[in-house]
Order: sequence, then C-alpha cells, then structure tokens
Amino acid sequence: MRWGLLCVSALSVLVLLVLGFAFAAEKAPQEIVTFAQEKLMQWGENPIIVQAVKAQNAKGITLEEIKALDERWINTPGIADFMKPYLENDCAKELRKLQESAPYFAEIFVTDNQGGLVAATDKTSDYWQGDEAKFTECFKGEEGVLYISDVAFDESTQTYSVQVSVPVRDEGKVIGVIVVGIDVDAFLEE
Repeated sequence: MRWGLLCVSALSVLVLLVLGFAFAAEKAPQEIVTFAQEKLMQWGENPIIVQAVKAQNAKGITLEEIKALDERWINTPGIADFMKPYLENDCAKELRKLQESAPYFAEIFVTDNQGGLVAATDKTSDYWQGDEAKFTECFKGEEGVLYISDVAFDESTQTYSVQVSVPVRDEGKVIGVIVVGIDVDAFLEE
C-alpha cells in the first residue's frame, strides 16, 4: 500500500513539474507581440520618459554605485525613503498613467543606459536590471530592439506574465529601456 501511494505521489509531482515547465516556456501570445510592436514601441519616445532617462544618464553614476544600491534595494523590506524618488518622480507618475490605461499592465519601469532604475510604478524586486535579458536583449549595445520574454510566473505581481522591453530613444540613439509586465490572462480577456 505504501509503495503504491509513494508511486502515485511521485507521479503527481512529475506531472505538475512537466506542466509547470511547459507553461513557463510558452512563448508570448501573438496578440501581445503585435500589441507591443504597434503600441508599446511608441512609449520609447514619450518626452517625459526620455527626459527622465537623459537626466539619470547625465548623473554619471558608476556601475559600482549602481550595484551597491542594488544590494541595498534587495535587502531592504518595504519601501524605504531612498526608494521613494524612483516611485514618485514625474516619470513614475507618467508610468502610472500608462499602467492605469489598461488592467493588464501589471508593472512598468524604466532604466538608464546601464540598467539602473529611473522610475517604476511599484517597487521592483531589484534596482539593477543591467544583467538581465529584459535589459541586455533590448539595449543591444545601443542598437535597441523590442524584446518579449516567454510567459513566466512573476513573483512581484503574482501573475503569469510576459515582460516587454522597449528601447527609449533620444534622437535615434538608445539611452534606456522601458519594461512593461503584461498579465497574459488579463490581456487575452480584453
């Protein structure tokens, strides 16, 4: 009896793992790809976002300073005073307006040319995005391309989502990245 119960339990775990991996590796639905190409790419030219990224880039913050802030960010629970400028600046206010325009926008944030946070609708899990595909694949050595992740469970928003990364451009040059988390289920219900 115990052997049978153990086999059933092991089989159940295996099925759940296979199903979980299959869903997690699923490509973004074509409707989201088309939406990103036709609508979200325009966000990279929003003057409020462009100005905020230019201002952040002009500060000349070193990568070491960014990584130190990233460590502090990750290890600080809740929203501390040093985080508020990224969540309350004019760019963050603009991002919240964009987020409120549709129920499927789970989160939106903007980075500078090194992947450091410029503004966000909500606290992100980390400050530095520069070592993640959502930044590196989009920025592409200042070439800038639309990047859309596979569907995955997002811990910070508690949704199955894709992350769409859009290059922020100033006079044709890529200066930063906008990352838009899209709740797949909510998008497909619209």
